[in-house]
Amino acid sequence: MPSRPRLLRAGDLVRFDGRLHTVAALEGTAVRLVDEGQSASVVMLAHLLSSDGFEVVTPASVRTVVPPSGALEGLPVKAVERAEWWQRHLVEMLTGRPLDDPHGPVKPEYDPAVWSLRQRELAKAAELAAVGTTVSLTVLQDMRARFEREGVLGLVDPRLRTVSDGTGRTDRRVVEALRKVVDEQTDRSTVSAQVLRRRMERLLEAEHGPGVVPLPSRATFYRLLKAVSSGRHTLGSARTRRSLAKQPGGVFGQLTAARPGEVMEIDSTPLDVLVVHDDGAVDTVEMTGIVDLATRTLAAAVLRPSTKAVDAALLLARAMTPEPMRPGWADALRMSRSVLPHASLMALDERLDQAAAVPVITPETIVCDRGKAYISDTFRSACQSLGISFQPAHPDTPTDKPHIEKTLGSVATMFVQRLPGHKGRSTEHRGAEPAAEAVWTIHQLQELLQEWIVHWQNRPHDGLRDPLMPGKALSPNEKYAALVAAAGHVPVALGPEEYIELLPRHWRTINSYGIRLNHRTYDSAEFNPLRRQPSGAGPDGRSWEVHYDPYDISRIWVRNHCNSGWITAVWRHLRTAPTPMGELAWDHARRILAQRGTDPTTEDEIAQAAVALLDRAADGPEDNPAKPSGTSRRSRRDRKVAARTRATSEPAWPRPRQEPPQEAQPVSVDEEDDGELADVVPLEIFDARKEAQKWW
Repeated sequence: MPSRPRLLRAGDLVRFDGRLHTVAALEGTAVRLVDEGQSASVVMLAHLLSSDGFEVVTPASVRTVVPPSGALEGLPVKAVERAEWWQRHLVEMLTGRPLDDPHGPVKPEYDPAVWSLRQRELAKAAELAAVGTTVSLTVLQDMRARFEREGVLGLVDPRLRTVSDGTGRTDRRVVEALRKVVDEQTDRSTVSAQVLRRRMERLLEAEHGPGVVPLPSRATFYRLLKAVSSGRHTLGSARTRRSLAKQPGGVFGQLTAARPGEVMEIDSTPLDVLVVHDDGAVDTVEMTGIVDLATRTLAAAVLRPSTKAVDAALLLARAMTPEPMRPGWADALRMSRSVLPHASLMALDERLDQAAAVPVITPETIVCDRGKAYISDTFRSACQSLGISFQPAHPDTPTDKPHIEKTLGSVATMFVQRLPGHKGRSTEHRGAEPAAEAVWTIHQLQELLQEWIVHWQNRPHDGLRDPLMPGKALSPNEKYAALVAAAGHVPVALGPEEYIELLPRHWRTINSYGIRLNHRTYDSAEFNPLRRQPSGAGPDGRSWEVHYDPYDISRIWVRNHCNSGWITAVWRHLRTAPTPMGELAWDHARRILAQRGTDPTTEDEIAQAAVALLDRAADGPEDNPAKPSGTSRRSRRDRKVAARTRATSEPAWPRPRQEPPQEAQPVSVDEEDDGELADVVPLEIFDARKEAQKWW
């Protein structure tokens, strides 16, 4: 490749006008060149450097007279000694000076200013022959050319420099067939090497015919398999094998965020810990978290038995609201005592006065995978209403959101592993009885997680190193304080109406009895002028926009298309069923009744079945209340439905102000029936001796 030297000096070998020249002298802007035929010419320096095809062919190792370090490491000792021997002679031939004395006097027989390159080559060949080492001129010229192109490494036998793929001289058809078998094994269950060998043999027979390709021996096959499947976990964990296959073949890209909230990533993962749910069930829990790319802030995290779309939508609201201090938390966890710019932020939001040291971050772009909870209309609508750019990752590509993947892994190693009931990431890492160790409920674990997140914000993060100060790792709070001064900060306070906008949406008509949603009837006095009236909106112009909370089916919110605002409608069976009662429990009760042959089911039957389900959950296992629910006769789904309903019983902030439901009026004594009371017939006490004396 042509190069432009930083320093051109006498003795350099250059290519000019299609021929090799030696720089004989430099005077001002004129350069005296001598070609291989000893023909001299004078060229202006500017013309020489700008001419097409000009390059300095003198190798860098010769020009700088500094032997490269580490270029010959790992090669055989004899090959290294031979390369260094050639280097000493070639440097002396090309520069006229010994390799170990680059500033010493020039040897007369190798002076580039006097002798051409060919003359010097002939002199070196004669010198070597005089000491008993016969080297032909052709070999000398070949070594000189390789030295000029590749430096000292070019003086090593090319066969020693070739990196072997481990397959040796095995038939290429066998190697290609084995590679194809290993590639197909990526998404299949792990099998033994013998199974893979038989697949390779069958593939060779199908492509080339029986007996055409000679098969390797058993030992050779194992060596080939080790070389072909290196780093792919072909005989190891199937999960690790699939994960490695998802990595891109090239260098990972890097996205740089310059301000808090510019790019945030959201994801869910099951935690490797068993918790006690409200019904006494010992089961796993799932965490959904959102992390900021610029500051590595874990803005919010929620625990649920299983993640739904509404969880992801409400998580955005939690990230955009201050985290309040909880009773029992250390005073050092307050935002006012942290490195966060508390004083300047207080002027924007008074809620920060009692907030914990977790910054409030407004997302600009959300990166997520293509899970059902994130590509749902609920989550997309939440992002749209909050002005957040929704960016789904490529299918089955976790490397598109590596920061949340790493953060969730840190939660597992730094927090979850310290908890009682930790069950390990797989059965082979599981203890004898992790269910017997589980003592934390899902609510208690959520409180512990919230407190741990505050500590996470003050812990130095290795991914937050300043390029100008790589020795100092910043904490997420320190990085936020450094960026917020340049990026600015305007926290978004979500009000009741904004909270309702985050909830799932349906279109329903307002009938004389109210609104029926999922076999439940909701009614309100504010519906009176709107019953059987068209809304003028929606897909048909008659339906009304209804929002509901899947974790609290006690009420719904109907957009008043005639005026502004929302109408709160209460469930008709609010006084007969425990509230809040989740959508999951309601749907599960409907399926139970359908299986019993009572489909279509009535609304009253569904309500009573849901009540019975939660009552059984509250009573604990039927066999032994103190025993883990693994011995209960209830199904696993029954326990998870009840646990999910109880786990989400605490309403998320902020909730719209709700009027308390009207209680049934007590019946006075005067209004009761004054009819005569019936005679009380007492029952005698059974006496066995008297009964034995009677004659029947």
